[in-house]
Amino acid sequence: MADVKKTLDELMKIDGAIGAVVADWESGMALGNVGGQGRLDMEMAAAGNCQVVKAKMSTMKSLGINGGIQDILITLDDQMHLIRPSKQHSSLFIYLAVDKAKGNLAMARMKLQTLESELRI
Repeated sequence: MADVKKTLDELMKIDGAIGAVVADWESGMALGNVGGQGRLDMEMAAAGNCQVVKAKMSTMKSLGINGGIQDILITLDDQMHLIRPSKQHSSLFIYLAVDKAKGNLAMARMKLQTLESELRI
């Protein structure tokens, strides 16, 4: 079991990690964030990604798609952004930004899945 701080600390140990956030997509509030390294404003990333999750949830509902989102992947020229909604906490998600040159998508997804399953609020 891990709290928000421990989860964020563990996410930053992933190769190429730039920053991470645990946020509530319904309220738009970040429960915690770490990193950014001058490359990303993590508060802004949290707010923007709340909108991404909210839009996807709304679209799924409109389309009558049942089930949950495992993860959302956004690839940029030099970064990968992973969003993983929490299975235990319906309105929470974990966001992780990874440097493409330094990170490994499969490893980042596996670690994110493990940390999401261990997150306790």
